[in-house]
Amino acid sequence: MQSLDTTIVNTALPSMAKSLGESPLHMHMVVVSYVLTVAVMLPASGWLADKIGVRNIFFAAIVLFTLGSLFCALSGTLNQLVLARVLQGVGGAMMVPVGRLTVMKIVPRARARRR
Repeated sequence: MQSLDTTIVNTALPSMAKSLGESPLHMHMVVVSYVLTVAVMLPASGWLADKIGVRNIFFAAIVLFTLGSLFCALSGTLNQLVLARVLQGVGGAMMVPVGRLTVMKIVPRARARRR
């Protein structure tokens, strides 16, 4: 979800701009806010998973990403959309490393080395 959401919004930007009554040239913040939030939060998510627990962080990530998606759909202004994308970015950033940590904890090391 997170990787796809990084780029898929680009195809919808002209339609989104029209819907919000904005110039398509102002819509760059929709993309930048998400990517920048992911870049800032990505390193912290692994640390949070160690402190709070992988399961709790992954659940929180899905909730935040889903709420961000809902708020994106309900946004009536560009500023609201940008804030919703930041929320999506926080959730998306926590999904990537936590998903990998989950796999690492589930698959025994000896089995992983054989492949």
